[in-house]
Amino acid sequence: MTDLPGTLQATFVPAENAIAWWGVTPLTGAIRAHGLPEGRSGVCRLALPVAGRIAVTSVAVQLAELDEALPALRTLDPGATVGESVRAWRDAAGLSPGDAEGYATLGTRMPVAAHAVVNDDGTAITAASALLTRFRQAVTTRDALRGTDIRATLRPYQIDGVAWLAARPGLGHGGVLADEMGLGKTLQAICLLATRRSPEPHLVVCPTSLVGNWRREIARFAPAVPTVSYHGADRRLPDTYRPGTVVITSYPVLRRDEPLTATDWDVVVLDEAQQIKNPEALASRAAARLSARSRIAMTGTPVENRLDELWSLLHVTNPGLLGTRARFRQRFVTPIEQRRSVTAATALGTVVRPHLLRRTKAEVATELPAKQYSTTICTLTDEQARLYREAVDRAFAAGLGVGIERSGRVLALLTSLKQICNHPAQFLRDGPARPGRSGKFDRATEMLTEIVEDNDRALVFTQYRAMGDLLADHLTDSLGVGPVPFLHGGLPAARRDELVRAFQEDDDAPAVLLLSLRAAGFGLNLTRASHVMHYDRWWNPAVEEQATDRAHRIGQQRTLNVYTLVTGGTIEEHIARLHDSKRGLAEIVSGDAEAALSRLSDDELHAVLDLDPGGSR
Repeated sequence: MTDLPGTLQATFVPAENAIAWWGVTPLTGAIRAHGLPEGRSGVCRLALPVAGRIAVTSVAVQLAELDEALPALRTLDPGATVGESVRAWRDAAGLSPGDAEGYATLGTRMPVAAHAVVNDDGTAITAASALLTRFRQAVTTRDALRGTDIRATLRPYQIDGVAWLAARPGLGHGGVLADEMGLGKTLQAICLLATRRSPEPHLVVCPTSLVGNWRREIARFAPAVPTVSYHGADRRLPDTYRPGTVVITSYPVLRRDEPLTATDWDVVVLDEAQQIKNPEALASRAAARLSARSRIAMTGTPVENRLDELWSLLHVTNPGLLGTRARFRQRFVTPIEQRRSVTAATALGTVVRPHLLRRTKAEVATELPAKQYSTTICTLTDEQARLYREAVDRAFAAGLGVGIERSGRVLALLTSLKQICNHPAQFLRDGPARPGRSGKFDRATEMLTEIVEDNDRALVFTQYRAMGDLLADHLTDSLGVGPVPFLHGGLPAARRDELVRAFQEDDDAPAVLLLSLRAAGFGLNLTRASHVMHYDRWWNPAVEEQATDRAHRIGQQRTLNVYTLVTGGTIEEHIARLHDSKRGLAEIVSGDAEAALSRLSDDELHAVLDLDPGGSR
């Protein structure tokens, strides 16, 4: 089929859950002339003929959401002077979602203009059959959501995400929802569960700190969905379930409770699925044993450190997709991580792409305010400098050894140096942290005082429980805002939930919340903060970014100021260089940075760890 020149064209854009009108100027007049909805203005990347070849081109479009576009397409005048692409989508709008034969026939005659939208990574035009499948899923999901009591207005990309999730059980397998942190993965999963009123129950597995959050979010967005919290000492599964019941449990419980693996589930959702990134871990093995129609893993960081983590996730959600672990390492891990093979990376993407959905804020949530990053270089006090040099000299004088012994001693030295940078009181364990002993400690106090005086709120992350306790005691005295809370893994789940609720909702709650990087670096919604401070450094920037995004989420209205404290001339500057340099990022992705340091010679390691007077003073 050929299109008339200068006629109105149309294509379906899954990420926008909309029909895009394009192809004529003026566009708005042509849309109105045919009684079609205008929608919102946008730009779409389409594969179009340019100078005799097909090229990806940014095209000005009007995006009409399906709720408005479908009825208008169905009533379009058969004699209208429009492109064949518009007629194709009129035919699609008239099909029942259950008419598989009709969709298949339409796919064989759909003109290129009707599916000119490029695929998710921009490398190819979307096949007509694939785009019609996404359209059919979207229509089905739209109808299913209307039949539920979902109390949320979903963004277009979220509706597309729900449609993608809803197709997994029908295809007989699962998948990984890997949207960037803060884009509403929990809401999308709740919508999926709410639309499946199956006789078998659903299961949500999450970190202990998020059990209460899941219960609240389901009650908030889908109050008609029955829930069961399977957690705590007196936990038990019910003998019978109401249709669509969601059981919420934690990874620690999953590891040891046989009733979970003995139950037939409809959909299993594995939240913060980096918890199962190690295939040898008990939680990963238990997750793989769960009997379910579909297993969905949700994580903003599908690969934190190495490609084996991706294999572990997909081994749970899509068993057999990537072959055995040994074969995966031979085919992908070694070529990509050691030789940086583009061919192997492309092949891996081709295999994984249909089973992993990833959207970023830059792509689908452009309304979010920016993150403003700044690094604050702090100086060592004389006491810190002395302790730092003594720790380095003592370790090298004693000898670091070889093999496992060397790794352990290097790790112990790195930990000591990072604690000295934080505050001598953490390293020496000699009582409360007083001002004047740590440059970083004093600078953090000054910055947080300014934030509180400006009536703003801040999150402060540290990787050390002891340092969090020292900061909490000091800031309680110095800020005068009441007891400064510290959310860490040692708190009961109910107490963690209360700290989050109070920070988000109570006007008289302290304006500063201290958090453990590992216990609170995922899953929480803390958008009331407009400042995030990383008090000490973690080797992997993805972990810090996850923590930052507790505040940079849908609902954040202000620019988020992100402060990283770095003690000049110390190991912390080496970590900062790892984060900032391409070489460092590559090392972090492909291996363990701490282990890499232990493999250096004594001279090389000493050069990295030795105090640089120019940086520290």
